[in-house]
Amino acid sequence: MAILAACERGEEECVQHSGSSASGRTPPLYNGGVDFAGDIFAYGLEAAGGNAGDGGGASRGAASYADLMAELGEPTYRARQLAQWLWQRGVASYEEMTNLSHELRERLAEAAPLRRAHVEAVQVSADGTRKYLLAFADGVRVETVGLPEVDADADGASRLTVCLSAQAGCTLGCVFCATGRGGFVRDLLPGEIAEQVRVVGADFGQRVTNVVVMGQGEPFLNYDAVLAGLRLINSPAGLGIGGRHITVSTAGILRGIERFASEPEQFVLAVSLHSAIQETRDRLMPGLRGQNLVRLQAALERYVAVSGRRPSLEYTLIAGVNDTPKEAAALVAFARRLRAHVNMLSLNVGGSGEELAGSDENVARRFAARVRQGGVEVSMRVRRGVDIDAACGQLRAR
Repeated sequence: MAILAACERGEEECVQHSGSSASGRTPPLYNGGVDFAGDIFAYGLEAAGGNAGDGGGASRGAASYADLMAELGEPTYRARQLAQWLWQRGVASYEEMTNLSHELRERLAEAAPLRRAHVEAVQVSADGTRKYLLAFADGVRVETVGLPEVDADADGASRLTVCLSAQAGCTLGCVFCATGRGGFVRDLLPGEIAEQVRVVGADFGQRVTNVVVMGQGEPFLNYDAVLAGLRLINSPAGLGIGGRHITVSTAGILRGIERFASEPEQFVLAVSLHSAIQETRDRLMPGLRGQNLVRLQAALERYVAVSGRRPSLEYTLIAGVNDTPKEAAALVAFARRLRAHVNMLSLNVGGSGEELAGSDENVARRFAARVRQGGVEVSMRVRRGVDIDAACGQLRAR
C-alpha cells in the first residue's frame, strides 16, 4: 500500500520490489508489484548492458529472454528464436514455435505462460481511426488507438501510428484527461506494451510505422517496463520499428527525463506542458503541483545537452485558461531556450471532468501565431477519432 500511496502523491519514482511466485521462481516484477508468476510478457528482449544497479542514468531493464533460456539450460540463440515467434510471427501459443523442441515448448509454457491480450471491442471513426479495448490475462483493460494516414510527402506511402498505453489508469489526475478519473489500476509489463502494437498492426493488416506512448498512464512512473517494451518494439528481432519513429510523452517526471537522456536508442521525448505559468499548470496538472517549472526547464536543458536531441512540447488549448497572450509569452520564453517544437491542439470534449472547453479556432490560430512570432516552431495537430472518444485525453478503458 505504501508503494501505491507514493504513486498517488505524484512522486517521481515508485519503489520497486520483488516477490516469489507460487512455483518458487522469482519473476521479474515492476513498479506496481503485479505478480504474473513469470508470464512471458514480464520479460524483455535483452538484459540492460552495464547500468544495472549502478545509479546511472540508463534503464535497469527487465529480466530477458536470454535469462529465461539460461535458467532452462538452453543456449542463448534460443532467446532470439523466441522473440521472433512472439513478435515477428505473432503466434498464439508455444506449440506453434516449431523450431523449438517439444520438451522446450512444454517447459516454456509452464515457466513463462504466453497469454495474449484479448480484443474486447473495436470502434472505428469516420476518419479511419480505430480504438481498441484490450484485456490482459488478469482482466485489466486498457485502450489503444490505431491512426492510419497517407503521407503525401512520401509518394503516397501509407503510415500507421499506434498510440499505446503505459499504465492501466493514471495517478496524476490532469483535469483535461479522462484517464485519471478512473483511478490507477497497475503498471503494464513490457510485453503488454509491445502487444498493443502487434494487435493494431495485425488488425489493419499492415506494418506499424510509428509509435507514440501517449495513451493511458505516465510512462516515466513505469520507466523500466516501458523501456523494455520499447526495445521489443524497436529491435530487429522484435517489431523492428526505428527509434526515431517512437515517441514517449511524459508529464514531466524529472528523474525519468534524466534517465531517458542517457538511453542509447534514438527514441523521441515529448513533454506535456500545457502551460508555462506555474499557477496555471498546477491547476491543470495537480499531480505535479509540487514541481517547479524552473526545475523542469533545467532538466530539459540537460536532456538536450546529454542526448543531442530536441524535445517537443505538448500544449492543449483550453478556452480562457491557457490561451491568453500572457500564456503565449510564457510559452515562448520556456520553449525558445530549449529550441523545442510545440505541438498544439484544442481540448477534446470528454477529456475534462471540469467545466472546460477547447479554444475557439480563431483564438487557437492567434495563439499559435504569437508563439511562432516569438521564434518557436509550432504545429497544430489534427484531431483524430473524436467521434469514438479516441482523441487525446479521451481514453478511459471503458
